[in-house]
Amino acid sequence: MELIQVDIVGLSTSPTSGGAYALVLGEIQGNRRLPIIIGAFEAQAIALELEKIQPPRPMTHDLLRDLFEAVGAEVLSVVIDELRDGTFYAKIRFVHNGRERQLDARPSDAVALAVRVDAPIFVAPAVMEEAGIPTEEGAGLSVGSEARPEEEEPEPPMSRLERLQRMLEKAIEEEDYERAAQLRDEIARLKKEQGQN
Repeated sequence: MELIQVDIVGLSTSPTSGGAYALVLGEIQGNRRLPIIIGAFEAQAIALELEKIQPPRPMTHDLLRDLFEAVGAEVLSVVIDELRDGTFYAKIRFVHNGRERQLDARPSDAVALAVRVDAPIFVAPAVMEEAGIPTEEGAGLSVGSEARPEEEEPEPPMSRLERLQRMLEKAIEEEDYERAAQLRDEIARLKKEQGQN
């Protein structure tokens, strides 16, 4: 399985998020974004390391990094390898005593560790296919609604799925990745109910 390498595009929040943040990962060789909802503590741990701010006492993820170093283990990469019932799962891949191993982890913890040890972050293709959001205009999407042909036809009524997809496009355009993630999940549920792929 060819994994997709990603980088951290940003962390975002909104007043309605109830303290949750969206960790936004972007394909290095592509245009899709993968928003993952994480807690405030994990968002802070990632942001502090990205900004190179050293807290007075080691945080949990600093301790984890130091523990890997103390036992002579090297973190190779982190992989977000599964999406089940709206929950992302990840693995921390490392080498210890010449043997490759992996640990299950929450994606937020895995990413917080990856930024501390400068390890690459990967996403399984199936996860990116299911939850990735393209950032460029896709085929068949109307770009400029103000320049219309003279013979304007009234728009046909939209289905619930079409409305949700339009709302998703708007959320991406406004870079509201938390809302985009919620809409993406709602669209996936609706498609599943309708028996679509």
